[in-house]
Amino acid sequence: MINPFFINNGPFKLDDILKELNLNQIENKKDLLINDIKDLQNSQLNEISFFHSKKYKSVANNTKASFCLTTENLKKDLPKNCTPIIVGNVLASTSIITSKFYPDSIEDGFDDTVQEINQTKFNDFVKYGKNVLIGENVTIGSNCSIGHNTIIEKNVFIGDNCSIGSNTLIRNTLIKKNVKILDNCTIGKHGFGFFPNNKSNLRYPHIGVVLIEDNCEIGCSSTIDRGSMSNTHIGKNTYLDNQIHIAHNVKIGENTIIAGQVGIAGSSSIGNNVRIGGQVGISGHLRIGNNVEIAGGSGVIKDIPDNIKVMGYPAKSIREFLKENK
Repeated sequence: MINPFFINNGPFKLDDILKELNLNQIENKKDLLINDIKDLQNSQLNEISFFHSKKYKSVANNTKASFCLTTENLKKDLPKNCTPIIVGNVLASTSIITSKFYPDSIEDGFDDTVQEINQTKFNDFVKYGKNVLIGENVTIGSNCSIGHNTIIEKNVFIGDNCSIGSNTLIRNTLIKKNVKILDNCTIGKHGFGFFPNNKSNLRYPHIGVVLIEDNCEIGCSSTIDRGSMSNTHIGKNTYLDNQIHIAHNVKIGENTIIAGQVGIAGSSSIGNNVRIGGQVGISGHLRIGNNVEIAGGSGVIKDIPDNIKVMGYPAKSIREFLKENK
């Protein structure tokens, strides 16, 4: 499930999509209607996707998308059912087309639908502090509490037995049961995605949500960005310490514990039963396996397989690190 809140303005004729990119390819299919744009894994018939890195070759091999924005070098890895659309900059082109389908996904200005919680239906069953604001399309379960000066903006689902701290802002987020979010957090705003575009920067649309599963805790002053083309996902029984940044599209597994001041860059995945020490930095588009332990202060710049302990910069197995630093 991608963001259920943004409205898809499609379908569009393929010809209209090509014109947005100043292209004139695929003459015999120009009138075909394209229903949506999605990532390679989730795309279906009569949808368009994007393929920008050989790292996603295995996913590209099996995509069900009818069309794909890609490069001359990568098009050979697409299946026969998927017609390549060759562009100079895949991600910038994807941004332009995503903005056409989802024009409301670019800006995250303040939510002018919010009102004081005592003027809403939640006044009767939510325990809340002073100056709490609630936006439209918000659901809050039973036995929940919200701290002082917190804003629950539009498009938020909060399950039963949840606690939201003070001075926190949440939007475009689905929170399951028994979740505790501490003070000063920002959850569900768009991520940090830009592309150079002549003399300005082109902001990447974010059509995903943040999904926080049951029994999680999010520490004070943490930030979790919603996904761009997929969701940002925090698995069950996962605990985040204070001052942690989770970038767009990050997937964190179950029973994982992350210490303070960790930063995880966009589109990386963290497995189940992982332990990450304080002040670790994890680069984007990486896979951290199950049962991994990362020592505090490490810098992770490549994938880590299952069942290994690493430390240092660049992070390497503890045995290798100790051998090199006798």
